[in-house]
Amino acid sequence: MRDDREDNRSDRMEGRNAVREALLSGREINKLWVLNPKDGKRVDKTLNEILTLAKERKIVVVRCDRRLLDSMSSTGNHQGVIAAVASHEYKDVDEIVDEALAKGHAPLLVALDEIKDSYNLASVLRISDAAGVDGIIIPKHRSVALDAVVSKLSAGAVEYVPVARVTNLSTTLEDLKKRNFWVCGTDMDGAVDYDKADLKGPLVIVIGSEGEGMRDKVSKACDFKVKIPMQGHVNSLNAAVACGIVVFEAARQRKEQL
Repeated sequence: MRDDREDNRSDRMEGRNAVREALLSGREINKLWVLNPKDGKRVDKTLNEILTLAKERKIVVVRCDRRLLDSMSSTGNHQGVIAAVASHEYKDVDEIVDEALAKGHAPLLVALDEIKDSYNLASVLRISDAAGVDGIIIPKHRSVALDAVVSKLSAGAVEYVPVARVTNLSTTLEDLKKRNFWVCGTDMDGAVDYDKADLKGPLVIVIGSEGEGMRDKVSKACDFKVKIPMQGHVNSLNAAVACGIVVFEAARQRKEQL
């Protein structure tokens, strides 16, 4: 008999909110490991909902002790539930664009240039979901991927924001420009304040890596660059914060346009 800990045919997802949202979104889940409640202790409301959803979808549920969950966990914070899910599928950039156009609005995309921190990618996913971003583009190399840590930290947003993974980000940006997109880079030396720029219409907002900013080829692919004025003593913002500021300004402008 093979130990559950050796079953690596699927990716793992951890945390109550992440697993709950995966179930609600219809994501394929092969098996659930759920913490056995202590004698007389009521099952947490979210865990109870997870169990109900799993039963409805006829998903195998393994009740186990905390020691097994701890040994399986890659995040160190499984919150009593781990799911074996089918590998997360990346979408094609053109597919994301076509789906946005089919909904009748100008596509809004976020491109992340070599973001290596899982927390930043997860935060960008949550921001993008809240702001109505149509999709995120990340490079295949030298960038964090959609793994169990990102899924957990995104609190389920990974299930609702499509992500495309591309070989060459600068080439992808040039291709999008041929589809009438404007490419807006974020740079502390940008020519215009973010809230003074026109962020309506088909747009890609490019966020540079932590500490290094955009690579030269990616920067050259931008049609214009915006800056975020700051008055404090710290002269830079992390990628997720910068993304949130500019993306919500784009969302505001689009709402006013309606």
